[in-house]
Amino acid sequence: MNRLVLAAEVVERGAMRYTPAGLPALDMQLKHQSEVSEDGQPRQVAMQLKAVAIGAITRPAAALALGSPATFAGFLAASRNGKGLVFHVTEIA
Repeated sequence: MNRLVLAAEVVERGAMRYTPAGLPALDMQLKHQSEVSEDGQPRQVAMQLKAVAIGAITRPAAALALGSPATFAGFLAASRNGKGLVFHVTEIA
C-alpha cells in the first residue's frame, strides 16, 4: 500500500498549470516538523517535501494560506525526471 498522511504547512506554491489531459495541477512545497518516538527514544523530525495536487483538490490547496497548518493525505510517486519523490495530495483536512 502506498499511502501517506502528513501534518504540514505550505511554504511555497507554484502557479496553477494544466496537465496534458487538461486537469488543473498545483505544485507545492510542504514543511513538516514534529517529535516522534524511534525505538523508545524521542527524535526531532524536520523536512521539506515536493507535493502536487491534481484535479478538484487544487481548489482547497490553492485556498490554503502560506504557513497555515493542514493535514495532507495521498501517495508517493517518482518525480517526472525520475530523481526523487513527489507527494501526490488527494485529500486536505
